Formats: sequence, C-alpha cells, structure tokens
Amino acid sequence: MTTTTQLGPPPEIPGLHDEVIVDPRRRLLVLAAMCVALVAVVASVSGLNVAQQALAADLDASQSELLWIINGYTLALAALLMPVGAIGDRWGRKPVLMIGLVAFSLINLASSFASEPGVLIALRVLAGLSAAMVMPVTLSVITTSFPREEQAKAIGTWAGFAGAGGIIGLFASAAIIDNATWPWVFALPIALAAVSFVLTAAFVPHSVEHTGAGFDIAGSLLSILAVGGLVLAFHEGPERGWTDAVTVAAVAAGLLGTVAFVLVELRRDHPLVDVRVFALRGLAAGSINLFVVFAVMFSLFLVLVQYLQAVLGYSALKAASGLLPMAAMMMPLSTIAPTIAERIGFRRTLVTGMLLLAGGLVLFATLADPGGGYLSVLPGILVLGAGVGLAMSPSTAAITSSLPEEKQGVASALNDTVREMGGAVGIALIGSVLNSAYRSNIEPTAVSLPPEVAEPVTSGIGGALAAAGRMGADGTALVDASRQAFVDGMAPALYLAAGLALVAAVFTALRGPKKPVQVESRPGPSGDEPPIEGDHSR
Repeated sequence: MTTTTQLGPPPEIPGLHDEVIVDPRRRLLVLAAMCVALVAVVASVSGLNVAQQALAADLDASQSELLWIINGYTLALAALLMPVGAIGDRWGRKPVLMIGLVAFSLINLASSFASEPGVLIALRVLAGLSAAMVMPVTLSVITTSFPREEQAKAIGTWAGFAGAGGIIGLFASAAIIDNATWPWVFALPIALAAVSFVLTAAFVPHSVEHTGAGFDIAGSLLSILAVGGLVLAFHEGPERGWTDAVTVAAVAAGLLGTVAFVLVELRRDHPLVDVRVFALRGLAAGSINLFVVFAVMFSLFLVLVQYLQAVLGYSALKAASGLLPMAAMMMPLSTIAPTIAERIGFRRTLVTGMLLLAGGLVLFATLADPGGGYLSVLPGILVLGAGVGLAMSPSTAAITSSLPEEKQGVASALNDTVREMGGAVGIALIGSVLNSAYRSNIEPTAVSLPPEVAEPVTSGIGGALAAAGRMGADGTALVDASRQAFVDGMAPALYLAAGLALVAAVFTALRGPKKPVQVESRPGPSGDEPPIEGDHSR
C-alpha cells in the first residue's frame, strides 16, 4: 500500500485553533475581507487586457510577449491552486492568506516599475503564485467560519464577486488607461489586497486541518503538471497553432500528468484530492456546470468587448461599461441562488440557469445589429447574467460540500481550478471558431488587397481597422467589410457556446441530484475512514 509522503507535522502557531464565528457582524466582516481579496485576484486576470497597446508602445513588447504578460499570471495561478490550497489547510488558512496578500501587493507594486517585457512577465508569474495563496483560501475561510445553515448564502455572495471580478477589473483598468498611464492599472489590486489584509488581521479566525498525515508531494507535483500543461496548451494553441511543438508538448504533458495524478491519488491513504468523489452526482454536476459557465463567460468577454470596440466604435471604458448590466444581474442572483436551490431543487435551479445561459447566447447571436447599437445586444447580456447568477453559486456549493471541513482548502482550490480551466478552454475554443469564421468571411475582400495590407486584415478585426485607418478615405469599404465579417463570425462562435450550455443542462437534468450531496468523508484505501454518505437526493 502506498502512503503519503511525510513532511512532518505543521509548526505550532500560537493561538492557532478552529473557530466558527458566533457574532453575525464579525461574520459579515470576514465575508467582506474574503470578497475584497477575491476581487483583487480575479481583477488582475482581466485588468491588463485593456492595457496591451500601452504596454506594446512603452515597453516595445511583441505580441508574443504581450500574451505572456497576461497568460503568465493565469498559468501560475491555475497550476498552483490545489497544492497551495492544501498547504493552507495544513499550515493555517489565515497565515497563508496574509502572506499571500503581502506578496501579491509587493509584486504588483514592483510590476508597476517594470521597464522590460521579460521583467514584467517574470513578475506576473510570481503574482500568479501569490494569487494562488489567496484565491482558494478565501472560500475555505468562508466555509469553515460560517455555520452550516449560513454557508449557502455566504458562498453565493462569494461566487457573485468571483464572476463579477473580471468585469470590475476590465472597467477599472479601462478607466485608468483612458486617464493615466499603464502602471496605475496595478493600483487597484494593491489597494484591494491592503484592505483585505487589514480586515483579515482583525476579524478572520484561525483554522487548520487537524491531522498527522503527511503532505501529498507526488499528487501536488502531478497536479501542477496536469493543470499547468493543459492551461498552457489552451493558451498557446490558438496563437501558435494546435500542431505547433510547444502546444503538442503542453497537451501531452497535461494529459500524461492527469492520468498519472489519478493513478497515484487512487493509491494514497491521504490523497491531495480523493478522485473518487467525482462519482458523486452533486460534485460532477457542479463541476461540469461551473466549467461551462466560466468557459462561456470568459469567451463572451472576448467577443462582446471586441464587438463594442471594433464594431460599435466604443472606447475601452465605454466597452467595459457595457458589461456592467451583466454583473448587475449576476451578483444578486448568485447570492440568492443557493436559497432558490434549497426550495425548488438543485437540479431544477442548475438546469434553469444553463438554459438561460444558452438562451442569452442565442439572443446575442440573433439580435446583434451594428445599426441597432448597444440596445440590440442588451437583452442577451441581461439573460446571460441571470443564467450565470443562477448556475454559478449552487455549483460552487456542490463542490465545497463534497469534501470534509479539514479539506476545504483543497475543495476551494478544486472549485477555482475548474473555473480557470473553463475560462482557458472557452477563450481557446470560442475564440478559435470566431477567428476562423472571421478569416473566412473577410477573405474575398483581402484577396484584392496588397499582401502587406492583407496580412493584418486577415489576422483580426483590430488589424483590419488599423490598416483601414492608414488608407484614408479608401479604407471606408474595408472598415465596413471587416465589421460585417466579425458580426457574421460571431454567430457560429456564440451558437457553439450555447450548445455547450445545453449539453450541461441535459447532463444535469439526467444525472444531477435534486440536492447537492453533503460529503463528510470518503473511504480511504486502507479502509480506516467511515464510508461516504449515500446519495439520497436523486
């Protein structure tokens, strides 16, 4: 029988103990601290997207370097979520969170002074590492600090901020770029991390996993290889091509790492993640729906922001503002969605959310009309926000309830990993379909242009508009053609996203339980743990 590698017990930390908060006011302050920290991390994912042109001009960064400035953060964050979440469980969630917040702030501060692309890429990778110390702990602190009867609403609030954090980051960064220089983009994450640090130090309780088991080093390393390889592949595939050596190597590493992770974890007495919990209907349905929600949402950010800027001619700030109605629908619904799920059933709530998600995408695809302006896409945005709000927090609750309290760091990290993987896959898949359709639609126009003009025109609508700007009055026809090619290319991409949402809805309708299964433990290979609770909620 294989046993978990021993690192020795965690160090004794004075005053470290488990605590469920009794004072309701203090619980609200804990929730505020965790949501502020979460927004700092999530906003940093999307914040630099609107600063790409400024970075290219100021740092003389190539397109490849720009992508790594953005993707380096996401890659490090996604790859390290599960092992760092487990470290938080064992060594104390509050200390890990506070160290992460300090490191996150200092690295972002250093990033604002970067003068070379390579330095900024390295700092962004380190920022992703520090963010991995923050993100999973925020949810595990909530699940271990709140009594069972209040966890669902707290998780719903957390999930709402998790979904809206990307929109907040885009909006704030766009406002900064329009009025200041790119280094100020880092001011928002630093300020949010500082606020969260103060609240955490004052109000967040100490909690730690009470176990003599060793730390699963092999499982941690394999999880980094599996998640990191797959996320790298989905980032690089659309840019380098799916047959490029780097992409193929990343896919191979990710798949081999995943297989090895499953095989190793099945033999562990105390695994990083007991992979058998994925047989639970609640966790499986929650994971699949959360994956699809974030795949759709992140790809929608890509499509909608381009539509508002390139087709409707909005500024970066105005385009980011166009996403705010989605957040306005999403956040309140995320807070009450767990209560709705308790009343009408987990399965019905999730299926309704995913059907609304699919319906919003279809509305967006069919009603989008440059002549109709923003009002033509607003109905789809509102319906999408409602669907995300209904589906997101019950899915999160299903995942966190599938692991016991002492494993909430791992449960939270698993939840966050599903989100990050969904976002990476969504951008790669939906973005690739959109780009392919655009190139096909613009080809008849591009063939009549000189090669030096045709290349940027076929690369994307941004390149086409830039080329048209250099053509003077002769560029008007190219502007019209590229915008129409983009609008026509949106339809297949959005229909594909709607299809993914429908598949998730059908799976949940057929296989999802009426209630998310509450799991206190899984039987270990040695049989020394009590058996899992049966699924009586079908």
